[in-house]
Amino acid sequence: MIRKLHHRNLIWVDLEAPTQDEIRQVAREYHLNPIVVHDLSSPTLKPKVDLYDRFIYLILHFPKFRNQNGKSDQEIDFILGKKFLITVRPTAHESVHLFAKLFEAQAVLDKDVFGPHAGFIFFQMLRALYESLMHELSIIKDELGRIEGHIFSGEEKDMVKALSNVSRHLLDFKRSLSLHRDVFESLELAGRKFFGEQFSFELRALLSDYFRVEHAMQSNVEFLTELRETNNSLLSTKQNEVMKTLTILAFIALPATTVLSLFQIETSARPIVGSRFDFWILLLIVACIAAGLYVWFRRKKWL
Repeated sequence: MIRKLHHRNLIWVDLEAPTQDEIRQVAREYHLNPIVVHDLSSPTLKPKVDLYDRFIYLILHFPKFRNQNGKSDQEIDFILGKKFLITVRPTAHESVHLFAKLFEAQAVLDKDVFGPHAGFIFFQMLRALYESLMHELSIIKDELGRIEGHIFSGEEKDMVKALSNVSRHLLDFKRSLSLHRDVFESLELAGRKFFGEQFSFELRALLSDYFRVEHAMQSNVEFLTELRETNNSLLSTKQNEVMKTLTILAFIALPATTVLSLFQIETSARPIVGSRFDFWILLLIVACIAAGLYVWFRRKKWL
């Protein structure tokens, strides 16, 4: 699907899940390099920045949000010209959709908020994308807070899976954003050459936004690590308490079982056995042994 949005003399062409014919149509209209057309037609594993005579070609991968299905990240291809911006994405992206509504509103109001060239549209869009990532990381932090409450409420076992799910999502975040810094450093050099030195502030601001997201992500990772260690410690402590209790019960039962076994041996003389109240006498002996061991364990503070 091709969507074209205009603001004064600037144009944004957004392609969502485009067909090969739609990609070729845009390529002919904006004279795109065949290498770029090939990259637009298939997923790209790594981000990159290429500088051409009429545009900058940029690929970035963004983490998948928790409420989205599909692959672990979302690729967005940017073709950045002086008066046009082309974005190509294989799937819908909520943040891009919201930015499109903002772009349309500014076009209707005819406010000069995007600057003299399409680089400012790219700058505003990237800031919106990073802001959505900050919001997503804030949601993850709140979820970690809820998990913390469940951990200290005695639900350590149930929280093992919850912590694993959050860990997987943060790992997707880290993998998707791992190369953004290198891309923006390359983009700064290409952007200065293509748009001029006056655009260098915006390019450095994008790098600052990336560092802000990276810091928030690292903070969540550290919080998750602490929670996982605490949860494992509490779970191990609870399991050790159960094993200690079972061991003590077995130790208490052992002498009583031994005493009863002695009176079951077929010998010519077996004291107590056969006398009046022999069952109750044996039961009393076993109870005294168990009670004595129990009192001893309590004094040793093993129970």
